[in-house]
Amino acid sequence: MKHPHIYIMTNIKNPTLYIGVTSQLPQRVYQHQSKVQSGFTNKYNLCKLVYFESFESMYEAISREKQLKNWRKEWKNNLIEKLNPNWLDLGVDL
Repeated sequence: MKHPHIYIMTNIKNPTLYIGVTSQLPQRVYQHQSKVQSGFTNKYNLCKLVYFESFESMYEAISREKQLKNWRKEWKNNLIEKLNPNWLDLGVDL
């Protein structure tokens, strides 16, 4: 079953963030971790899922993704730390 999500990936040291949207979160996180596709997340080794939100529709998820991409990094960090204060890899539980 597909469920729209936004998600934030980072690397081990947490300096770089990537915000994405998907309808299949476990599969998408696996793709990032396996480096299946070349691109931004592969270049910066962004393989740690630190935040995600679920939505009823893809339209809502895309709107939220666009909103977060316009946020300052400090605001994004605060959002992550609110629900994941230790920046644990949430991908291991998917």
